[in-house]
Amino acid sequence: MRFSLGNAVGLFLCLAATAVNAARFTPRDVPPWTGPLSTRGRYVVDANGNRFRLQGGNWHGGSGTYSGSGDINDDASHHSNENSHTMPLGLQYVPIDKIIDSFLEMNVNTIRLQFSNQMLHDTTPVQDAWVAANPQFRGMTPLQVYDAVIKALTDRGIAVIVNNHTNTSLWCCGVDGNERWNESQSLSTWISDWLFVVNRYKSNKRVVGADLYNEVRRDVLTDPNWGNGGDADWLTASQQAADQIQQANPDILIIVEGINWVGIPVDGFAHSRPTLTPVSGLSHTLLVSHKLVYAAHFYSYTGPNHSGATGIGETTDPRYRDFSRADLFKVMTDSAAYVALTSQMHYTAPVWHSEFGVAGRGNNNAADIAWFQNYVDFLIQTDADFAFWPLVGYLENGNGNGWALMNWDKSGKRTGLFDGDDWRAPIWQKLIAAAGTTGQVATVPEWKQLRLDRGDFTQSLAVRKNNGDWDSGASKAVCPDNLRLIGLSHGSTRGLCTDVNYGSLWASDRAIEVVFDERHVSNDWAGGYTKYTCPTNYFVTGWAIRGAKVSTVMCAKASKTLGTNGRTVWFDQNDNRADQLGGDFAVGQLKGSCATNEYIKGVAFTTRAFSNGAPASIYCVQ
Repeated sequence: MRFSLGNAVGLFLCLAATAVNAARFTPRDVPPWTGPLSTRGRYVVDANGNRFRLQGGNWHGGSGTYSGSGDINDDASHHSNENSHTMPLGLQYVPIDKIIDSFLEMNVNTIRLQFSNQMLHDTTPVQDAWVAANPQFRGMTPLQVYDAVIKALTDRGIAVIVNNHTNTSLWCCGVDGNERWNESQSLSTWISDWLFVVNRYKSNKRVVGADLYNEVRRDVLTDPNWGNGGDADWLTASQQAADQIQQANPDILIIVEGINWVGIPVDGFAHSRPTLTPVSGLSHTLLVSHKLVYAAHFYSYTGPNHSGATGIGETTDPRYRDFSRADLFKVMTDSAAYVALTSQMHYTAPVWHSEFGVAGRGNNNAADIAWFQNYVDFLIQTDADFAFWPLVGYLENGNGNGWALMNWDKSGKRTGLFDGDDWRAPIWQKLIAAAGTTGQVATVPEWKQLRLDRGDFTQSLAVRKNNGDWDSGASKAVCPDNLRLIGLSHGSTRGLCTDVNYGSLWASDRAIEVVFDERHVSNDWAGGYTKYTCPTNYFVTGWAIRGAKVSTVMCAKASKTLGTNGRTVWFDQNDNRADQLGGDFAVGQLKGSCATNEYIKGVAFTTRAFSNGAPASIYCVQ
């Protein structure tokens, strides 16, 4: 877009507002809060149930800044000549307390802190010159510096989310060997590294989140997928990692980014940025409820079908900055924000805009300026959680990439967001000052999806601990401990769990009975069909299949006396749902569900001619 006189006037007014607002700005410490963090519906809350808006930024460097070619010790071989030496950027020239002071000045309460798997295993001490402004870090490994940075941040009240940014210590993100979690390592090694990280910081309740992997995208030959199986299945890999992380540290938030890119970025070939669009069909169900956060990234120069490249990899698709305000809001809602804005679905969760940003100083691009203003307005309108990229950068005599909100030169002189010449300052202040939900957040019913596409899906900690392989050889699915099964699909592989109206219904002794015959049938609620029915005061919390045929149902003992007034819900010919709460938990399959004041007491099926034994009806009781 051509930079017109009108745009120049707008930029002048924006810069003038920067100076005025900077003079009025009053830094404040992070308000008191108590960890760990959890979720209630679309919001993140602290241990007391108060809203904790993730109001943050990225302090990059721990995953590396090396471009991949040239002398790794030469600053010119690093992104924008900024050599982090595989530590959070800035420690070479600025005391860490001053860096953290600048975060508090911007009213940041959360830091997304990058690491690479390679950095975790690097035992070479950092050179003294690399931490010249922080001599207390001399002789440490990069990981030990990372430890010290986390302690310094959390001691000041800032929440830290650790982010596995890359496998190897390289600048991200392109076709660089770091496209997926398992590009240069196995899935098991990746998960093992995560267990090492979460156990390392387990005692620090202000290390609040594990951001599993950054910008999952196509490598040279293979697209990532969401639930379709294989080594590139991000849904399955992230679910497996989350399960093991939660068993090691049940307090930590699990943060899952959507798929960042698929396809070949050439006009005429299919290509897109799915982000969180697949989540409405297939979502995560954690072992420990109220801990899931989804994440998405947006930049002005990228687009829903634009890779962000200039030259090779550039297509004629619009970039986000090319969209009108209304169209930008729609595409961001449809691709990500809907996950938070649509209540009581199996996928409902907070959406953290964990990367967004644009160059400030030296950037007179009117489209970038308009995009940033509109994007911030969208964050305000949707009361979203966010983290700017990046917070820290270098400017030497005013020269640099201009993206960071806080910059220093090699002498330690600061050029900050509020130092008078950054047009982003008033927009940032508008974002920070925006009114949103605060204080106590009401609890809301939870809905979660069970799926048997990739083997067992036992999401109950108690069953995993106490009951093991409760139907050997069958594929098994069980709701989390605080939920009950309320819906099933005729395709056998999908279920819907909830706590609506009944709350956490399972008795404290966690008693279960696996039902494999009709011994508890007291009335013929599905004539001519085999009926696996729970005993009195038990409810269905899981099921198992062999092929498509029902093998067993798992019944859990209730913590109170249950009603006996039942009805049969058939779904072998058509969908049969009391309501649409929980959303479409079995896309493309027939399905049935009970009403919110009911529980499932039994599952019926038939193996007569031309039938495969899949669930045909459920017995809903209140």
